[in-house]
Amino acid sequence: MNPVTAIVVFIIIWWLTLFTVLPWGVRRTEKPEEGHDQGAPARPMLARKLLITTGITLLVFGVFYLVVEKSGLSLRELVDRFAL
Repeated sequence: MNPVTAIVVFIIIWWLTLFTVLPWGVRRTEKPEEGHDQGAPARPMLARKLLITTGITLLVFGVFYLVVEKSGLSLRELVDRFAL
């Protein structure tokens, strides 16, 4: 796999994973201050969620990389195979 392709795939997997991890553990603020949204999380824990996202992404990307390298497939071949 080309290094640029690997980086792009990693970033795509990372962003998709981030959007699935963001809602984990969200609790609304009981009494929000004036001007704050009532649905805003009390403790967003973003640093923790970014670390979790990176860990999950490393696992998913590792599996993807092994499958692509062991099978000899390229992303271009996958697109050609499944193109409508």
